Amino acid sequence: MEEVLSKEVQTDGAGTGSTREKPSVRKRFSAKRLALMAVFVALSYAVSFLEIPLPLFGASFLKLDFGNVFIILIAFALGPVEGVVVCLLKESLRCLSSSSLCAGELANFIVTSAYLLLPALLYQYKRNLKTVVISLSVSCLIATLVALVANRFIVFPTFAYLFGGSIFGMTVTEAFSAFWLAVLLFNLIKTVSVGILTMLLYKRLSKFLKKMKI
Repeated sequence: MEEVLSKEVQTDGAGTGSTREKPSVRKRFSAKRLALMAVFVALSYAVSFLEIPLPLFGASFLKLDFGNVFIILIAFALGPVEGVVVCLLKESLRCLSSSSLCAGELANFIVTSAYLLLPALLYQYKRNLKTVVISLSVSCLIATLVALVANRFIVFPTFAYLFGGSIFGMTVTEAFSAFWLAVLLFNLIKTVSVGILTMLLYKRLSKFLKKMKI
């Protein structure tokens, strides 16, 4: 991956890595880029249904999926705006079959957006492996903290409403107190896993984009 990243870097007078010229709005949403975004929406949506139960501390509702890998990939490849748009469209599709009044999808959109913004934005200015690793590491912590807030004020209250005012016989506050550590560890595992897979797959995507001249 480092070799690919280094080839994308342009240098200024001081020899430091810098970003390429920012695309205009017209170029940002060109036919090729829109088509690529649509493909990644479909991939992210499809893979999100391949869930792996991860019942940490008895939290049977926690299920791991890797649909966000494609969202982070497109954010690195095209930019943070495109990443957020792809995430929004994917979660909108998930809402069509939501069993939680779209609360889970809304929370996932917020958490994923918080996860991708920093690394995707920094990568536009400093295209190298060090930037990717450090920014993704920081974003794992940011997204995990955002996930705690989203679960406390969006997901848990919604599920309590759906189940008649309680979760496993507990109030929202009691349920969150019982499962907050499980939620924290789950999101930390998920963001780290997504980050690792993103770095492993980006090299192939980068080569494809160069061939397509995107």
